[in-house]
Amino acid sequence: MLKFLTIGYGDNDGYSQTPAAVRATAHAQDARLVAEGAIMGLAGSPVQVRNPEDSGVETTEGPFLSSDLPIAGFAIIDAESLEEAIKKMSGVPCSVAHGVVEIWPIC
Repeated sequence: MLKFLTIGYGDNDGYSQTPAAVRATAHAQDARLVAEGAIMGLAGSPVQVRNPEDSGVETTEGPFLSSDLPIAGFAIIDAESLEEAIKKMSGVPCSVAHGVVEIWPIC
């Protein structure tokens, strides 16, 4: 079994314009993934941490990268292949509510 890190991007505007039945089905998919052992969570406010050449810790509030949509949440899932991971994540809220999900293989 392979592990994948997923990052969901989305906002309230996209979520609220998605039909309630579609959102409910997507939340049910989240629940199935958690039942399979996925670790899921909502994204809070990030803090960047640097310690160049172990010379001292520097922190900066906010994301390192920017995108059109904010990060909404994350998951670590198990799947037999990238194709299976795509299938699992294609029905979660960020995928169906006008957002996007990135899937990163964890090596």
